[in-house]
Amino acid sequence: MFEELSNQFEDAVKAFKGEAKISEENVDEALKQVRRALLEADVSLSVVKEFIEEVRVKAVGTEVVRGINPGQKFIQVVHEQLVNVMGGENDPLANSDEKPTVILMAGLQGAGKTTATAKLGLLLKEKNLKPLLVAADTYRPAAIDQLVTLGNQIDVEVFNLSSNLNPEEIARKGLEKAREEGFDTLVVDTAGRLQIDTEMMGEMVRIKEAVQPDEVLLVVDSMIGQEAADITRSFHEKVGITGAVLTKLDGDSRGGAALSIRKISGKPIKFIGTGEKVEALQPFYPERMASRILGMGDVLTLVEKAQKEVEIADAEIMQKKLQEATFDFSDFVKQMRMIKRMGSLGGLLKMIPGMNKIDDGMIKSGEDQLKKIEAMIGSMSEEERNKPELLAAQPSRRRRVASGSGHQPADVDKVLADFQRMRGLMKQMSTGGGLPGMEGGLPGMGGLPGMSSLGANPNQSRKGRGGPGSAPRRQRPVKKKKGFGDL
Repeated sequence: MFEELSNQFEDAVKAFKGEAKISEENVDEALKQVRRALLEADVSLSVVKEFIEEVRVKAVGTEVVRGINPGQKFIQVVHEQLVNVMGGENDPLANSDEKPTVILMAGLQGAGKTTATAKLGLLLKEKNLKPLLVAADTYRPAAIDQLVTLGNQIDVEVFNLSSNLNPEEIARKGLEKAREEGFDTLVVDTAGRLQIDTEMMGEMVRIKEAVQPDEVLLVVDSMIGQEAADITRSFHEKVGITGAVLTKLDGDSRGGAALSIRKISGKPIKFIGTGEKVEALQPFYPERMASRILGMGDVLTLVEKAQKEVEIADAEIMQKKLQEATFDFSDFVKQMRMIKRMGSLGGLLKMIPGMNKIDDGMIKSGEDQLKKIEAMIGSMSEEERNKPELLAAQPSRRRRVASGSGHQPADVDKVLADFQRMRGLMKQMSTGGGLPGMEGGLPGMGGLPGMSSLGANPNQSRKGRGGPGSAPRRQRPVKKKKGFGDL
């Protein structure tokens, strides 16, 4: 997300290298790079001009306190202005005193409106609300079936009638059902078009009059860049919207839509879609997004994702197992599946400050290796998963696991050796001994099995990778196979 923009902002800071303060001269050089970065990111020209001028005014003459260099101060000013451009604070979803709260979803065809409707339904359900989804897209083939399928998947009820009825009548009857049966929220999915037209706008106005919504959310594809802001403004002028849902942000390396919508349309981004999974919808926080754009990570969102998946009791049990070195292969698979539910490995890592530079190829290699390890664990018996020492003691078991998973015995040997070593390191960490041999790795990643050296220097020596207490391996002129410690 926003890789190109992040890289160019980093380049802009180089203008302050060796400088003692921010001056007219060095800030001009930095702002040229920032201007180029924003224009290439497809941010609206008017937004770019205003942004650059605001940063210039705030940066020039700013006192640089001791311990902070001009480049860091410049980034701070840019961060503050990015937050301002995107709206300052999170704009929460309306919550009507008179239930149900009615949310009307609008947008062009192909923006991901029906999927966004289901994602919003799940988000509301996770907040202990009782949402009802209304399938009022009577034009697109299978739109109703799609929403019903998604509703079944997330266990949220979907109201649908014959596609021969007009959309406003379906929406009105859905509202009646929500009132009669005590639903907290009504989310109405509507038809999209390939382009904005009079018929589409007229229909949206009629549906709006029928259900009197508390929110009218426009679903916009972030991949169309600054055009997203123009579409948002047009919808607001003709229909009257309260906010936008920006979809497909995980595939947008530029960021023009996120930076333009609020300034151009005057309407806030309320949610962002960050993947195809139905769980991949997040409230939009300008400050967090600014941090991601500048490569600072997004720890708060990462913590929120983890809190949704991890039970406190399970976390305490896992911590105890790590401290006592009783963590087994069953625990490892459980942890990996939890991470998968949180999102892609690459996406999660890049939320950690300082991790935005991890090579995508390295992450892909790590994900592939984890799949191989999971296949090997799947070939183990339950007893072997719970007692890895059985595999260490009996080569015949390791050969059987290798055969069952389609890998070589040496691959299983390597995974087992690294796993045993990891358990020893975890126990040593719990007693305050630190992590020997981790130079060049990523600080703070040792606690995640299989991730201890992701991003480490590939030329770093890797002697002594045996199990706890084992003698260092004799170096051989053969290519090493990847195991837990090599991801």
